[in-house]
Amino acid sequence: PYPHTTHEPMPGMLPFEDVHFQLVDLPPISEDYMDSWLVNALQPADATLLIVDISDPDCTDHVATIRDRLDEKKITLTDNWPGLDGHGVDCGDEDEAALDPFRIYLPTMLVANKMDRNPDPDDVAVLEELTGVRFPAVTTSVKAGENLEDIGALLFKGLQIVRVYTKTPGKPPEMDRPFTVRSGATVLDVARLMHKDIAGSFKYARAWGTGVFDGQQIG
Repeated sequence: PYPHTTHEPMPGMLPFEDVHFQLVDLPPISEDYMDSWLVNALQPADATLLIVDISDPDCTDHVATIRDRLDEKKITLTDNWPGLDGHGVDCGDEDEAALDPFRIYLPTMLVANKMDRNPDPDDVAVLEELTGVRFPAVTTSVKAGENLEDIGALLFKGLQIVRVYTKTPGKPPEMDRPFTVRSGATVLDVARLMHKDIAGSFKYARAWGTGVFDGQQIG
């Protein structure tokens, strides 16, 4: 998923409140084949959704295969989500792969789909035990439309996304069209999203919200 700012529903978009996540549907990965361009497609991503058919007895093997094949291509599916309790960044030095500057680390969510087929409620826990993964998990049913809203909420919180609403002087703010940035971004980062000319001539902004007084001038 890639955070995206829009006010109209778009194909391949996952809505959450007033923002949308751009979804890129990738082809399956097996022991025998993985598309060569898949690695390049993952490089700009902010996170991955590892979707499994939880009613399939072989789903544990599928998860292990996907994780191992991507690892061979220097892509690590990690449970390190900066905004989720218990899923913070591990600063330990035990993993030699962490020293590889060319390795891509992608926060990963396990989406256990097809719950409408009534699999065993403990199947997700069994999958985690057998594969050793500890990704935050969401159980869903696309067919029944169950729990799909939980995916956007978890992505928003886990990626620490911040919404910034802009306003024209003398007019009310545009509360239906936020710009989205990650926690730690600067006002200049928002200016770049608006227009390169604005960023190029940027001197200061005025801000409303928590932590500032209304109309406070900030650099």
